[in-house]
Amino acid sequence: MALVGDSYEYYDRRFQDLTVPIAEVEELYNGCRWAEGPVWFNDGGYLVWSDIPNNRMLRWVPDLGVSVFRANSNFANGSTRDRQGRLVSCHHGGRNVTRAEPDGSITVIADTYQGKKLNSPNDVVVKSDGSIWFTDPTYGILSDYEGYKADPEQDGCYVYRVDPATGDIAAVSDDFVKPNGLAFSPDESILYIADSGFSHDPDGPHHIRAFDVGGDGRLSNGRVFAEVSPGVPDGFRLDVDGNLWTSCQDGVICLAPDGTALGKIRIPTMVANLTFGGPRRNRLFITATKSLYAVYVATTGVQTP
Repeated sequence: MALVGDSYEYYDRRFQDLTVPIAEVEELYNGCRWAEGPVWFNDGGYLVWSDIPNNRMLRWVPDLGVSVFRANSNFANGSTRDRQGRLVSCHHGGRNVTRAEPDGSITVIADTYQGKKLNSPNDVVVKSDGSIWFTDPTYGILSDYEGYKADPEQDGCYVYRVDPATGDIAAVSDDFVKPNGLAFSPDESILYIADSGFSHDPDGPHHIRAFDVGGDGRLSNGRVFAEVSPGVPDGFRLDVDGNLWTSCQDGVICLAPDGTALGKIRIPTMVANLTFGGPRRNRLFITATKSLYAVYVATTGVQTP
């Protein structure tokens, strides 16, 4: 278990109350090609994440280490758990979103919109009403490295909502360049969505937008919450006080509810995604290029199954 020294940058005194300065960043595993989509299983006491180019999902168990959770994962990317504790995953290979059932079978939740294949679903969250929200950029069909190269069938890169009662799929936003990570505020009144268009266009966006969430599942009042630099925002999660912890090129930036950058946890390789976990949800698990890292913080993540 490697330790990374000088782990913190403080921009605002509030970040001191959110971090544990003596808690260094720990490297838990190094053997991926591009690590993504971490999700914590508190009832099982383990973490699952994706190694997209290697077409597998891995599992880390404290004191026991890492094993293969799912081989031939259909190039899984982002994952979460629904309100029944089932694993919900985005797949570049199948260009779909799936749910793993208790008996081990796989249910396809979404693979088309208006009769056309999705691009390559990227990240997913589940609201307390059971609705499933996911982003659909083209990263997984740009080459054969993280999926299967193909031409997009959709006219753009949209954000979708799956109705919990009917299973109907609706595009809730259609003006993103590359919609990426997404997460709800603690009270679910705001949905935050990253746009990482800068990754393939030097003039593209590298910000996180915020939307008000209506009772009918519609989004309104879209605005830029924060610009993220260096690099782009990819995956992020929120703590119980509404602070947003987002990936960037060289670490994890913590943003206050008003968008102010409070500080950064430095990571030696490019960060893709993160999640809160551990029995008290006070450990930040970070997927960054080849590695899985973890660090204890002085706050807790929003409750998930």
